[in-house]
Amino acid sequence: MNRPIPLPPHAEAPDLAPCISLLGTTALLFEAPGETCLETQARIWSLAREADTWPEVREAVPGVNNLLVTWREPPRRLEAITGRLAAAWKAAPPLALAGRTVELPVVYGGEGGPHMADVVAHTGLSPDEIAEIHAAPLYPVYALGSHPGYCYLGGMDPRIATPRRKVPVLRIPGGAVSIGGAQTGVSASPGPSGWNTIGSTDMIFFDAARTPPALLQPGDSLRFRIAGVVR
Repeated sequence: MNRPIPLPPHAEAPDLAPCISLLGTTALLFEAPGETCLETQARIWSLAREADTWPEVREAVPGVNNLLVTWREPPRRLEAITGRLAAAWKAAPPLALAGRTVELPVVYGGEGGPHMADVVAHTGLSPDEIAEIHAAPLYPVYALGSHPGYCYLGGMDPRIATPRRKVPVLRIPGGAVSIGGAQTGVSASPGPSGWNTIGSTDMIFFDAARTPPALLQPGDSLRFRIAGVVR
């Protein structure tokens, strides 16, 4: 169970303060204050790069609005590393990562988009309008997680935001393009999902024989291209 750790007295005001929780005896989770946005995420990337240089840290893994920090040995004084993280966050400038832009052809609706009708019902938009709105932004890759190769993306238009499904689907295929709340993503492998699948792609997002195995990395961008709309 996550256990919040009190921040040192010099930390930010409570309404702006990060939350730091202990994960067992080998790691902690740093959660940034405020709403998720690209600037905050760029500061998370900066904090990850800084923490990764500390000798007591084994690994610093950025998530969406958070950072997982594992250490080589349980610290004798936990306050030392939490205080150091809080201070580093206050000083962390947004880190601009010069990533690649990958174009992803998507067939919207039809057999590969079984929940398009649910998004239509929620938004009042047509399948063509949903496809056009979904494909318009350039989506920054905030972080990798959930399963190997899966990208957490920012930048979806709120007009097509749709609540997650009340009953999750037991299996969606790799390449399923889905909407969950205010976010969108592409499944990198088959598995369960509570999101609304609106389309599909044939692109492979994870290949263990490839270097690196994941197609995209934090700082890259993804652009969806409409390859067709099946009604």
